[in-house]
Amino acid sequence: MTSGIDSYLNDLAPDARQMIDALRTIVRTALPDAVETIKWNAPSFAVDGEDRVTLGLGRKGEARLVLHRGATRRASIDLTAVDQTALASWPAPDRGVVTFRDLEAVHARQAELIGLCSRWAIAAA
Repeated sequence: MTSGIDSYLNDLAPDARQMIDALRTIVRTALPDAVETIKWNAPSFAVDGEDRVTLGLGRKGEARLVLHRGATRRASIDLTAVDQTALASWPAPDRGVVTFRDLEAVHARQAELIGLCSRWAIAAA
């Protein structure tokens, strides 16, 4: 872990830290070669130098996992093949968001999230 990531995590409330840590573990399992940094003031994971997943916290304490293709809009991909269980909401064809109200919700969708992140990294490349 880098000092930026350590600093971000150390500033979180205990419940938020648990959710973010659980999501970080899920993303690292799905994308073992991803590089984690702090970007957009949140943990972000890049594959082959391209941003793919960013984590964050909402104002009401919820955690979110954002699937994206960096800051530049790209051509559409087949989201039904990527998000087979309709876990994410897709406000744009190149950005999906999954929101969790608590740690139990993260754990309940762990296997689905690993698959979703893996398929996203392949499709978004």
